[in-house]
Order: sequence, then structure tokens, then C-alpha cells
Amino acid sequence: MAGKNQHVVKRDEGWAVRGEGNTKDTSHHRTQKEAADAARQIAQNQKSEVLIHGRDNLIRERDSYGNDPHPPKG
Repeated sequence: MAGKNQHVVKRDEGWAVRGEGNTKDTSHHRTQKEAADAARQIAQNQKSEVLIHGRDNLIRERDSYGNDPHPPKG
């Protein structure tokens, strides 16, 4: 079974990683890239997805690690 999807979200003091449905951030980072790298590590371990939100909080990128509901054909 896959783990929780990991969200990279903007915070006043930088960027955070938060597991889907969690009330608290998992970790805080200075840059979006650092937060995305941390989220990818968690998602790879949990075979879940990373959803990277922009400054406007809209999802601008998502990566799947093992639980892709729409895998590419081929």
C-alpha cells in the first residue's frame, strides 16, 4: 500500500514539506528545491506522489514514485 502524498508548500519563512492529511509540516527548508528534494526522498520510500505548489499555492508539478494511477503506455 502506498504512503501519503507529499506536498511542497510556501511558508512565511521559506518552504515546507507536508504529508497529505497531516496537521503539521514534516520539515522546513530555505528554498523550494530543498523542500522538493526532501519530499521526493519521502515519496520514494513510501511509493507515493510529490505535489509541488507554487507561491500562489497552485500545483505546478507532480511526480509519482510507484503508485501512478495513470502510468504511461508503451
